[in-house]
Formats: sequence, structure tokens, C-alpha cells
Amino acid sequence: MTVLDMFRLDGKVAVVTGASSGLGVAFARALAEAGADVALGARRVDRLEETAQLVRDAGRKVVTAATDVADPEQCQALVDAAVTGLGGVDILVNNAGIGTAVPATRETPEQFRSVIDVNLNGCYWMAQACGRVMQPGSSIINVSSVLGLTTGGLPQAAYSASKAALIGLTRDLAQQWTGRKGIRVNAVAPGFFASEMTDQYPPGYLDSQLPRIPVGRTGDPRELAATVVWLASDAAGYVTGQTVPVDGGMTIT
Repeated sequence: MTVLDMFRLDGKVAVVTGASSGLGVAFARALAEAGADVALGARRVDRLEETAQLVRDAGRKVVTAATDVADPEQCQALVDAAVTGLGGVDILVNNAGIGTAVPATRETPEQFRSVIDVNLNGCYWMAQACGRVMQPGSSIINVSSVLGLTTGGLPQAAYSASKAALIGLTRDLAQQWTGRKGIRVNAVAPGFFASEMTDQYPPGYLDSQLPRIPVGRTGDPRELAATVVWLASDAAGYVTGQTVPVDGGMTIT
């Protein structure tokens, strides 16, 4: 086996949530290109077919399921679809997430809870369901955010809290499962990548943040997807419980 072979995912099955758009599409495509079959979940199931075709174009098998990760039963159904249709689960990319930008004095309990329910609770329900069927050598990658480590200058208390909590969840699941079950659990903390969330930012906001980014630009989703492939692969076999910022250096400024 060469070093490059260690990055291959041939014979693996990956589950990707939030796979109907943006980063979820990039993750699914990259995992398939690395050799994995892929189970796709999202609330907007009508948009999953485009992602599914990218997986097929890479020569891999795919299944899809309507999945609201805030519902534990739907999380279990996605995992069941992966097991039935693809033979198991080796990789979970906990990508589904939502965000708000509401000043803290005006954010309603419903708004705050809805973000926590998807971004934190949903990742836990998915990890639970996958953890029950994963075999030793499996990998979970939680998609946190640099906003779990620093502030973006917008009123995003719910989003930042959920992403910071996800980093803590990553550490604890790694402690529980790596030694006992052989499941590695890590997180990525993306900086600014094009997505539906960044499309909602105020005009000029991203440009105002560029001085905080030593690389001097926003990220290419393929760069983040490559990090996810690494964490999913044997190349990261000695990495667990870690949060990897992929942010152009934003968190060092």
C-alpha cells in the first residue's frame, strides 16, 4: 500500500446529511470519487437526485432518504437505508445545519431551539444511529464551524453555541467510542465557503472579513471536502477527538 492508497475509500459506505446543496454536495461527490458508496439524506428530498447523479457519475452506488435530522426516527431510517441498500455504514459526515442572525435580545425561544435541534441534537441522533452499526475502523466527521471557535461579527448566538457544543460532543464521542468500538470521531471547523448560508449574509460582509483570513480569500468547497476524505480514510487512522479548522488561517488572527 502506498501513501496515496491510504486515502482511498474503496469498499466503504458513507452517509452524508444535508446533501441536497452546498457543502453536502461537495462532500458526497468527493467521497464517491475516493471510492465510497454513499447514502444521502436531506429534508428537500426532491433535490437529492442531482447529488445522487454525481455519485453515480463517479461509478459508485447511492441511496437517498428524506431526512430531518432533528427527528431521531428519520435519522435511524437513513441509517437503515444505508445498511439495506449499501451493506453497512463506515463513514458519517454530519453536515446538516441551519443558522440564524438574530440579535440576542430579540431571538425567540423557538428560533434558538430550532438551531440547536438541527445543528447539535441532529448530529447526536445521527451519530447514535450510526454508532450502533459501525464496525471498527469507521469514522464520524462532524461539521462544526470557525464560529464555534471565534466570532464572525454577526449576531449568531444560537449558531455559534451549537457549533461550539458540537466540538465538545466530538471529543466525548471519541473518548467513548475510539478505544471501545474502534470508531474515530473528529470535526472540521470550516471558515467561509460558498453555501446557502453565506448567500444570506449582508451585502459586503464577506469582503469585510477577508482581512482576517491570511490566505486572502474564501474557501473552495473541494478543499474542505478533501479534508473530510482524509479524516474518513486510513490516512487519518491515528487522529481522533480533534477539530480541524479549514479556514485559511482565520482562527490564528
